[in-house]
Amino acid sequence: MIKVLVNGANGRMGSEAVKAISNDPALTIVGEIDYQDDLAATIQELKPQVVVDFTAASAGFDNTQTILNNGACPVIGTSGFVESQVAQLQALSSDKGLGGLIAPNFSVGAVLMMKFAAQAAKYLPDVEVIEAHSPQKEESPSGTGLRTAEMIAAARTSAPQATSDKELVEGARGAELEGVKLHSIRLPGVVAQQTVFFGGLSETLKIEHNSQHRESFMPGVVLACKKVVERNQLVYGLEHLMD
Repeated sequence: MIKVLVNGANGRMGSEAVKAISNDPALTIVGEIDYQDDLAATIQELKPQVVVDFTAASAGFDNTQTILNNGACPVIGTSGFVESQVAQLQALSSDKGLGGLIAPNFSVGAVLMMKFAAQAAKYLPDVEVIEAHSPQKEESPSGTGLRTAEMIAAARTSAPQATSDKELVEGARGAELEGVKLHSIRLPGVVAQQTVFFGGLSETLKIEHNSQHRESFMPGVVLACKKVVERNQLVYGLEHLMD
């Protein structure tokens, strides 16, 4: 059985992860900690093979370094990583010979939504991303929104049409990453939703994903715990473990 430590176990995602991991016969929970606990000391004491981290975006980079430096495989559900941080962590994981995952989204449906959007962007380069989460979401845009924009930008084979971005109210046209507009909504009652809205000649295409409950992310968490121990480098995106 694969030994797993859950960091952020008292949070909404962390508590769901504890239940899902406990119910899988190939995995066993060796510890449940939260932000006030000493992560490095706990890893040294309990010797988990995998550490699942659902703490906060502001702690994600440091926690991933701590997990790798103490000999465990990170499965990171916090977002907010920039490209240089991912590259640094991948270099560290390679040096340590440890697998790991930073996942903008653990939902299988959300991963498919991002892949389908990248495929569509080859033919419909005019696109905007609208993502919605609860008011407790720490950062905007979400990691899923950022990753979707990155994948669309990489897949485009032609440039989008120029648009007039004259704003009567600042921010009305949203943020922009690599030529992809991003809009963030934060409302009570929302878990996680994203629409990728394409426009073409006399037609539109919407690719949408909705998570009604945080349990929708758990099959991806369980899969990641099993897969990272078979690898020797950290990857960014659950799709790398699904394929």
